[in-house]
Amino acid sequence: MWSKPGSRGLRRAAVALVAASALAVAGCGSSPDTGGAASGEGRTLTVWIMEGTNPDARPFFDEVTTAFRNQTGASLDVQFLPWASAHDRFVTSIAGGTTPDVAEVGTTWTGEFGEAGALADLAPRVQQAGLGNGLVDGLVEAGTVGNALYGMPWYAGVRSIVYRTDVFAELGLKPPTTWDELVQVGQAIKAAKPDMVPFPIAGDNEYGVYPFVWGAGGEIATQNGTTWTSALESPQARQGIKFYSELSTVHGLSTPAAATWKETDLRDSFAQGQSAMIISGSWTPKAILEAAPELQGKIGAFPIPGPTGGISPSFLGGSHLSIFEGSANQDLAWQLVQMMSTGEFAQKWGTESSFFPGTTELLNQAAASSDPLVAPFAQQMVDAGRSVPVTPLYGQVQGKKTISTMMSSILTGAATVDQATSTAAAEMNQIFAGGA
Repeated sequence: MWSKPGSRGLRRAAVALVAASALAVAGCGSSPDTGGAASGEGRTLTVWIMEGTNPDARPFFDEVTTAFRNQTGASLDVQFLPWASAHDRFVTSIAGGTTPDVAEVGTTWTGEFGEAGALADLAPRVQQAGLGNGLVDGLVEAGTVGNALYGMPWYAGVRSIVYRTDVFAELGLKPPTTWDELVQVGQAIKAAKPDMVPFPIAGDNEYGVYPFVWGAGGEIATQNGTTWTSALESPQARQGIKFYSELSTVHGLSTPAAATWKETDLRDSFAQGQSAMIISGSWTPKAILEAAPELQGKIGAFPIPGPTGGISPSFLGGSHLSIFEGSANQDLAWQLVQMMSTGEFAQKWGTESSFFPGTTELLNQAAASSDPLVAPFAQQMVDAGRSVPVTPLYGQVQGKKTISTMMSSILTGAATVDQATSTAAAEMNQIFAGGA
């Protein structure tokens, strides 16, 4: 699962410094060849996994441990870390030269640790294993800095639109395939069911607006060499933000209260029968049905439509499996990474956690599913999964809630789209330039 950004961007320099120091002490780690199977007799790999993605992960890792021992003769020491404290744990371990061999690393952290020199470049191993063209693009993008791949795609989730199939059937509506159709469907629901919010727009949810920025052909930020610059003031980005905000301010498909809502508020509103459509993660329907079992068979999903058709890109977030540069067992660690991220175990983890595997083969299988709560999300991920700007500095943008503040100001009428995007762009550029 991707990490909460918090203040991790503020620690970028510290991460780089402690990584360099630790690697110097460790002789920059081993630099083994990218060769085949390594014997693990008598050796133990330390593995860090985040808690909470799979509600009951220990049986899964018991199976992995047994299979890995049978394959290599090596043992695994699997340790579970809370997401909330994991970033600090990584930084401390890098500083002290006590990093694990393999770790689950949230997609918004991989570039940071890789750029700091703490992670091994997996690109040669991926190519030698013949996996180069079989990985989900958005996850590869999130793990790539320059020509180096610092994280093997493991799993991910993506946001699409969850909707009430019973309401659509009652009103003779079909899932919209364009932005105009999205407005028309929302207006039909508003007219027929005045007590239901057709499509709440959560102001405190940055991931809701990204598809409309990207769908309109805009970008959040652009990179020139090593320099990043906000792109929110471009005509395309403003067009997408304007359309998204006007679903509430002009078309009345939302509720004024949603200007301060978080993503969890969208889920709760839907589970309570108050909303007809919400932008929601692929992992959310399961939680909705647990909270409201009476909705079983009454909800479905569809990809976020593009302006005139197709699919608007949506943020693809999840986790990589990374090998630390200081590991003396990199060949052995790669065997574990490959075992967990491809084939049987990747598929099993995805099923148990309600996330999608990081290989296109397994993801395409999900996209072909007949499950109305699986296939649309998989299609969104296959055809239109995107990453936020791959720079540790974007963590500071998220930590300052720059995008959410922008959206809240527009939805409450405190600022126009042009004013709010200019303010947000100035704050982003200050961060990108190294300011606080």
